[in-house]
Amino acid sequence: MGIYERKQREKERRREDIIDAARTVFSAKGFNSATMEEIASAAELSPGTLYLYFKNKEELHTSLSINILKHLGVEIQKVVHQDISVEEKIERFRDVFIEVYDYDSNILINLFHLQSGETLHNLSDEVLQQLKKYSSQAHGAIIAVVKEGIEAGIFIDEHPVALADVLWASYAGVVLWVDSKRLLNDQKDFVKPTLKTAFKIIIQGMKAK
Repeated sequence: MGIYERKQREKERRREDIIDAARTVFSAKGFNSATMEEIASAAELSPGTLYLYFKNKEELHTSLSINILKHLGVEIQKVVHQDISVEEKIERFRDVFIEVYDYDSNILINLFHLQSGETLHNLSDEVLQQLKKYSSQAHGAIIAVVKEGIEAGIFIDEHPVALADVLWASYAGVVLWVDSKRLLNDQKDFVKPTLKTAFKIIIQGMKAK
């Protein structure tokens, strides 16, 4: 291994160390209360070093969202290639959505806020392009399954992108809405049962008569 390759590997390892430290600090203190200094301390680095890797706290937090979006896309792609019916694939998407929510609900919630908020304007072009790339991969895989179902006459003859948007928007909407209710009313977490109900209704509505 050459010097350049070794330095690049060390740089990537340090970046992952920062992200791991950030996840710990954000989970413990929340986005607003956490500081770059605390994250640097958790990563055993100087605050100045963090800014060599991330433009600001928003960009660092966004990198966590990108990681979970990338993971979501990988799991969705696995479903696409399974030898099961399109209805079962849509049901499996629901299971993947729930599994990702269980993995890190706070970061997932941030991802959905991010996709519809002003934070996008504060990101570097590199991070923004990563967000677009992995979002397109996940969304594209869902579109492919919906299109397969339409062409087979199993799903209603509507635009596959629109139907995929309904699935994705329902996921984001349920997570954000039910989570906000839990925070306001100190209720138990109803996200998963609500997602199951939503997908039951959506799948039924997508089926051709």
